[in-house]
Amino acid sequence: MAVAISVRIDFPEGERIGPGKVRLLEAIAETGSISAAGRSLGMSYKRAWSLVDELNRMFTEPLVASRHGGAQGGGADLTELGQTVVAAYRKVEREAAESAAATMGGLVGKLARR
Repeated sequence: MAVAISVRIDFPEGERIGPGKVRLLEAIAETGSISAAGRSLGMSYKRAWSLVDELNRMFTEPLVASRHGGAQGGGADLTELGQTVVAAYRKVEREAAESAAATMGGLVGKLARR
């Protein structure tokens, strides 16, 4: 049994990004749609759009660019900054998981069984 971690990054002005927001960004990249991404995560349309708006306002450039409907329909893509944010978060998460496993993994056998 390995240890597991959850990473949330708190920025200086109170903004934060964690696994849920990052997973939403990844789902947008996968589906090409904010609403489809939200549905795939069991999230309401309103909640998905609200989080995207929050993420887009958090940085100096948007993380998600939406395309308005038309003959091809609408959609959404991660911007270059959005891709950078996801990659940076996943790197921090991976490094933290490796550190936690190395530092805390030996304690698993010392846990009281309930």
